[in-house]
Amino acid sequence: MLGGTVTNHDEAAAVRPLTLAWVNRHLTTGERIVKTEALHGGITAEMRRLTISTRDGGTRDLVLRAFVDPFYRERAEDLLSREAHALTLLTGTSVSAPGLVAADPTAAHCEYPSLLMTHLAGRTVLDDEGLEARVPLLARQLVAIHALRPTERPRGYVALTTADTVVTPKGADAAAWAAAIDVIRRPAPPFEGRFLHRDFQPGNVLFDVEPSGPAGARITGVVDWAATSWGPADLDVAHCSTNLAVLHGPAWGLRFTEAYEEAGGVLAATASERLYWQVRDGLAFSEEVRLVSRPWREAGRTELTTRAVEERLDAYVTALMDALG
Repeated sequence: MLGGTVTNHDEAAAVRPLTLAWVNRHLTTGERIVKTEALHGGITAEMRRLTISTRDGGTRDLVLRAFVDPFYRERAEDLLSREAHALTLLTGTSVSAPGLVAADPTAAHCEYPSLLMTHLAGRTVLDDEGLEARVPLLARQLVAIHALRPTERPRGYVALTTADTVVTPKGADAAAWAAAIDVIRRPAPPFEGRFLHRDFQPGNVLFDVEPSGPAGARITGVVDWAATSWGPADLDVAHCSTNLAVLHGPAWGLRFTEAYEEAGGVLAATASERLYWQVRDGLAFSEEVRLVSRPWREAGRTELTTRAVEERLDAYVTALMDALG
């Protein structure tokens, strides 16, 4: 029996018929979808916020993730199954994450592989303004994630690049990049495993936006848990550092590592071991510059052209290699 029906056909038309019926089956009797809104900023999936009219006259919001793009649809079963499992593990923990409502990772019921979850308050903040205050908040949040000890470990991390697939930016410091590529030719250093988000970066962290205070004074939640893994804390730290470096400048990438330790996080014991993970993530980013920078421009950071991001990435990788001495 359907839990609710759609009364505003125009608003709900953006949700495909089979998916709409599936969502309705997971609503409470008397509830109905009254509005849909596309959410922008993601790369792998189509995201929509669904506003639900409740029986008491109020509303609540859900988020629908659908893997529409053929490239990502091939990986959807794995990604959505992992996210559903992660959201279940996170329920009741100190980490604020969406609650799982339903998942259809194989598109058995929907037009495309889909996941339905609760909506978290807040928004992403990608501006330079207020960054000095947000970086320690990001660091403390990541330490909290790494402190989780799930009853069942997620699968082991997967490296996102190899020495042979790195794309050296045009005009980059050739010597620095060659040295960095040599770093990841080595075997991975030993590590103590931790629960990893695996895509922890400003675009997946929600902040409060109180009109009377500075945006980003408090984290309200962390989203996009589809790549959850088990691996070294350094890998999550390196990923956020790379994103901060290209969003805000190389110095902020280096600063995040310090902030993580100041927040109580523990990284690899030696500088060379830390460098391995930092460089591995920075070089992985080289293969996705065009793809990753597009949502940032859509979110208002129009100055972050592909070329501008390449230049910042080059400066960051060079800074990492210089820091080693």
